[in-house]
Amino acid sequence: MQTLRLAMWSGPRNISTALMRAFENRADCAVVDEPFYGYYLQATGLDHPAGEAVKASMSCDWREVARQLCEELPATADRDRCTLFYQKHMTQHILPAMGMAWTDGLVNCFLIRQPRRIIASYARVRPEFALEELGFVQQWELFQRVADRLGAAPPVIDSAATLADPEGVLRALCERVGIPFSAAMLSWPAGSRDSDGVWAPHWYAAVEASTGFQAVNEQPLAEVALPPQCEAMCEQAEAIYARLSAHALGSAARG
Repeated sequence: MQTLRLAMWSGPRNISTALMRAFENRADCAVVDEPFYGYYLQATGLDHPAGEAVKASMSCDWREVARQLCEELPATADRDRCTLFYQKHMTQHILPAMGMAWTDGLVNCFLIRQPRRIIASYARVRPEFALEELGFVQQWELFQRVADRLGAAPPVIDSAATLADPEGVLRALCERVGIPFSAAMLSWPAGSRDSDGVWAPHWYAAVEASTGFQAVNEQPLAEVALPPQCEAMCEQAEAIYARLSAHALGSAARG
């Protein structure tokens, strides 16, 4: 049975886990949650919640992880039904030492969100950080690599458009990657999953309580304040976002 391997590349403070829930709720799909997280922590030495448990739970060799993603299925997969392997990736986990040729064997997609909202949210937790820690630069570089190889832009979805019109955006995404849309993607049971990373108790409270995509009334973008030292970073990130959002699927307003 041939399996389509779909890699969704996102930065932090996005709807990446909810999107993973949507795909996992399909009868034909298995998922993996941030498979390079262990490598990222091992290589950077960053102190994250449950960091030691994260590293112990997966391979920290990026080459071995890449091989698994291209050749194997996760332990949670129903091998009699799995024709789709959804990979939730964080672009900040892409480090300079990693080669990216392995991604040529995947269907690469990109999840984006307005940078000012991401940076404001992240700055409340970590006041000192670099743009690379949010994955914008890595996301754009990978997008360019994929587009150059394909000769066309790969699929991009925007979190705001997805929350405003989940069915419309997910239908468009499924059509682009050549899989049937399933209404099961629009809702899911509350709770944790065996496929969740060991870091889930520290980060996934909101998604564990959710049963579907929930549109929120966000603060108007013009009113989202940033620490002064983040404004230049935001300007760089917004230039990348503008290039990516030009290719976003769905017609709902973004912001």
